Amino acid sequence: MPVRDIVPWTAIVGSYSRAGDIDSAFFMYKKMQYEGIKPSAVTVLNMLSGISESDQLKCLHPSVVKCGLEFNVALINGMLNVYGKCGRVEDARNLFELMNDKDLVSWNSLISVYALVGNMSEILELLDRMRISGMEPDQQTFTSLIPTIAKEDNIRLGKAVHGQILSAGLGSSAHVETALMGMYLKQSNVNDAHRIFDTAKEKDVVMWTTMISGLVQNERADKALEVFRLMLISGVMPSSATLASAIAACAQLVSYKLGTSLHGYIMRQNIAVDVPFQNALVTMYAKCGYLDQSFVVFQMMQERDVVSWNAIVAANAQNGKLREAFCLFNEMRTALIKPDSVSVVCLLQACASIGAYQQGKWIHTFVIRSCLGPCIRIDTALVDMYCKCGNLAIARKCFDNMPQHDIVSWSTIIAGYGSHGQGETALEMYSRCLRDGFKPNPTIFLSILYACSHNGLIDQGIRLFESMINDFRIEPEFEHNGCIVDLLCRAGRVEDAYDFYKKMFPEPMADVLGIILDACRTKRKTELADTVAKEISLLKPVDPGKYVQLAHNYASMADWDGVGEAWGQMKSLGLKKVPGWSFIELHGTIMTFFRGHVCHPQYDDVVLVTNNLSKEIRELLLSPNHEDFMVEVT
Repeated sequence: MPVRDIVPWTAIVGSYSRAGDIDSAFFMYKKMQYEGIKPSAVTVLNMLSGISESDQLKCLHPSVVKCGLEFNVALINGMLNVYGKCGRVEDARNLFELMNDKDLVSWNSLISVYALVGNMSEILELLDRMRISGMEPDQQTFTSLIPTIAKEDNIRLGKAVHGQILSAGLGSSAHVETALMGMYLKQSNVNDAHRIFDTAKEKDVVMWTTMISGLVQNERADKALEVFRLMLISGVMPSSATLASAIAACAQLVSYKLGTSLHGYIMRQNIAVDVPFQNALVTMYAKCGYLDQSFVVFQMMQERDVVSWNAIVAANAQNGKLREAFCLFNEMRTALIKPDSVSVVCLLQACASIGAYQQGKWIHTFVIRSCLGPCIRIDTALVDMYCKCGNLAIARKCFDNMPQHDIVSWSTIIAGYGSHGQGETALEMYSRCLRDGFKPNPTIFLSILYACSHNGLIDQGIRLFESMINDFRIEPEFEHNGCIVDLLCRAGRVEDAYDFYKKMFPEPMADVLGIILDACRTKRKTELADTVAKEISLLKPVDPGKYVQLAHNYASMADWDGVGEAWGQMKSLGLKKVPGWSFIELHGTIMTFFRGHVCHPQYDDVVLVTNNLSKEIRELLLSPNHEDFMVEVT
């Protein structure tokens, strides 16, 4: 061009900036000034569109002042936004305070900056200043504010802001309604979210998706699928995010039929799907127990992110395929996908569930080498794994090395001590938890009550149960009441346990009655045993183990008619007792052994080894060094 004024220069600078080539944009920006063309506010705004780092903005800022553009409100508002996106909150605040004229966009820009970092106190202060200056919040103000309130989990504040929105006449905006629904759903307030959704005049795909995904997150998968059905009837085409949420609902219900129906609908409609949907599909098939289909979906994915790999690793780990899970974990690393906390936690949980100690230690080493810590989720999973694998010393070391604890990590270490016969230590850890300022929740009380029950700490357990109700205002759930029944039964206070059951369980519970029945047989409480046995028979439980309990109870009282009746009732219902079984983990493979079965390929070797061990133990216990022990050897 023979003559170039500011318009083509602004155009070329904006083109480079929007294309992400910020270095070329800066080069052309400097060149235009070298040729005597002074940048305008539009030129700088075009530059701002491609800036993503604070250093780049700091290079541009002096030029704005030099060109006399620091009083251009639109330009300064743009700079406020970029400072916020770069995380330079203080720089944004300083720039805002230097502005002589602030419009509504200026206030909204700074509020959105603080919303990005979740600073609720500063946002509320800005809202007050904004009103004092004569500016009233608009739709943009509230849509920036609402997500921050949702993260704060402040229900009262959320309702107060909702009231202000209605007073300002902004309640009918679909954008605001969707934000409010998201806030209520994150606060587990499903009823208020549904009320907004039902009264909304226009529902777009974003609103439908927000409602469906929120219901899934609140474990209301059945309702989520009902809303999804209404969405299809209304004629709104679901997005890939909507479909992913619907598939997640099927996974939550463990409904293979619904999941495959939805998958088939998507294929018939030829709907384009993205990676998050395919990840949800992998998880759904795995949770329904169809690992082969899960792997086929994974193999057919053209693109895979870290969530995809986590989904297939977790699918194998949760279905008892630990060896395959570790192979996929290594493939993930070979594909240059860096494992994250989710990858590690799902493997640690799998190791904990089957006692795979060596594999758990390997994961611990990987965490240290890969610098994945400190991470409270990983650290808690390590404590859990070492506890369940029997190494309490390392579990305690991992716990003590954690830079910070939450209520889950405290609950994990308390449960670990309780399950390994160290009830007193569990109580000490509970006291430390309280001293550190943590408010116990139902889960931590379940852990400490379990510890008391399995370690004979009767009085302490009852005091803790009363403290849970009276001091912390926590309503006992079925599991808490079951722990107290078990605790009283283990202490021989069977009548007290039965009275407690009658008081705390409005509906008959066969599992709890089973605990009392076993205690009656052990303590020879014949009359109470007969009462409890009749109650179990009336319930007609579907668990064959309960009928075996009944038969054993009647046999202990020499009531052979009762024994026959128990077996007859079990057969009439078509129930069959699963034989007793156990398992061990060996090199990532679970080896299962059933009572009375001789079909294991190494059965003869196992019998030979166990017989030799029994012989050596017998000889050891009968040696002069062990003469103080009274041992019955059979």
